[in-house]
Amino acid sequence: MTDRSRFLATARQVITQEAAALETLAAQLDGSFDAAIDLILNATGRVIVSGMGKSGHIARKIAATLASTGTPAHFVHPAEASHGDLGMMTRGDVVLVLSNSGETPELADLVAYTRRFGIPMIGVASRADSTLLQRSDIAIVLPQLGEACGTGVVPTTSTTMTLALGDAIAVALMKHRDFTPEKFRDFHPGGKLGAQLSKVADLMHAGDAVPTVKADTPMSEALLTISQKGFGVVGVLNKDGRLVGIVTDGDLRRHMDGLLDHNAGEVMTPNPSTIAPQALAEEALALMNSRKITCLFAVDPNDQGQVSGILHIHDCLRAGIV
Repeated sequence: MTDRSRFLATARQVITQEAAALETLAAQLDGSFDAAIDLILNATGRVIVSGMGKSGHIARKIAATLASTGTPAHFVHPAEASHGDLGMMTRGDVVLVLSNSGETPELADLVAYTRRFGIPMIGVASRADSTLLQRSDIAIVLPQLGEACGTGVVPTTSTTMTLALGDAIAVALMKHRDFTPEKFRDFHPGGKLGAQLSKVADLMHAGDAVPTVKADTPMSEALLTISQKGFGVVGVLNKDGRLVGIVTDGDLRRHMDGLLDHNAGEVMTPNPSTIAPQALAEEALALMNSRKITCLFAVDPNDQGQVSGILHIHDCLRAGIV
């Protein structure tokens, strides 16, 4: 077997072993998981996540996932906790402590602090009789499985299970709180994911930038508005200010003969496609592509059909929505 073949075989063995561990973890979860979720939901403060070494790296990720999905959380390093950072924990918080062995000495001061001040603690470890789980209010026991490294000393399978457990906690909390993609975007406005979760209201042009005229406006004035606003269209409003039509380049061509003898209401295409300001910009882009149009007026259904703004396809592309 060549070196390259051995590398591939090792990779498959590691992934297969860790996947099997996750299936075991899923099957082994019991009422302690439900109790942990209830404890976090009833907390008036934050979730403090802690762990040492590789468990600490996983703890940081879990804290970040919780914080971005509607559960205030942050990571406290157990060694730093012994030098003043214990003050980051207060009554009302819930502490989630990770340790594969459950005997990590650096956790001692942090665990003692939670016991002294009555701060609820959820412990995660692979030994039910470990010091950590014995002192926890809620103990979540990980399956005792061999590490995927082959030597049994490098945290691999254990950290994969702990990471998956953290994701399970975050998603369970999300579903209970009906945490929507729109809410997620509030915590994650940057990058491609933030762009995909942008709302129409975040990108649309509003106020004086919106090209609109009344239905009885002469086409000479409507043409001037189209030219000045730069969207290539103009929205047509009725006497109540509601959008009833749109004048596009196609409408102008169809009424080229005697165009200036008409008003906007006579030239417009009635009942144009619109989008709600709170809709995802990704939805607006899909609608523009399907209708083969370049602009959408944003109309708030809760505001009696009043125009809130206008979104151009280029606004979506500039924001990174493709």
